[in-house]
Amino acid sequence: MTQTPATPSDQAVALAGAVRRLAETDRLLLALDFDGTLAPFVDVPRGARALPESKAALDRLEKLPRTWVAYVSGRPLESLETVTEADEDALLIGSHGGEIRFGRDGVSLDLSDDERRTLERLGEVLGEVVDSVPGLKLEVKPVGFGVHYRLVAAERGPEVVARAREAAAAVSDGLTIRDGKDIIEFSVRGANKGDGVERLREYTHATAVLFAGDDVTDEDGFAVLHPERGDVGIKVGTGETAAQYRVADERAIATLLGLLAQAREAHTNSSTD
Repeated sequence: MTQTPATPSDQAVALAGAVRRLAETDRLLLALDFDGTLAPFVDVPRGARALPESKAALDRLEKLPRTWVAYVSGRPLESLETVTEADEDALLIGSHGGEIRFGRDGVSLDLSDDERRTLERLGEVLGEVVDSVPGLKLEVKPVGFGVHYRLVAAERGPEVVARAREAAAAVSDGLTIRDGKDIIEFSVRGANKGDGVERLREYTHATAVLFAGDDVTDEDGFAVLHPERGDVGIKVGTGETAAQYRVADERAIATLLGLLAQAREAHTNSSTD
């Protein structure tokens, strides 16, 4: 669980201090979840966009020296490219670490024949589950599938999850399964967001990392942080977490990013005087 100060006021003061220290690191990496962190949840996933205040702050940060902004998401890479409005230099981790695009140094995804066969059969059985319950949606991902039940009555959620798990188990006992917010995902590969953060740290040679996320799948990202070295983990919303800090919602993240941009700009300007 999060180890946080006792009151919201103490928490805000501690987080502000962490942001000021983070702004002074030599090589800063921001690794950010998208949905529920930068962008509010929407019923049509392709329509999601970061709050304007967050987008403006990230644009400021990306222009600064030795500062990198990366998106780490469960979305397929193609979808992540769209919603983040990424340019060709963007650092993107999609499919929970299963897909990586480091700007022009992008890494391709190659599935084995066994993985392709498993993926095909998995799509068939999960498709049958989705077709049997109105409101369910099947999201096709490069390394698996997600069964969305956001639009299904809340009391049917456990039934949907149980049926999806049973169907997937009949295909393979080696799948990676992730429970998220109104979604259960099945992948033929076991990469996670923590793997993605580590790859980004290695690629940028970051001296400190800020990772923020709202879902249980983001816990893998928090787990690889090193607070003793200056890393900062921020949980958005409720729920148990390994992150050091917590904020209420996407608007709080937008405010925080604005403060970080201001502090980083001031540090950069003072360093060049």
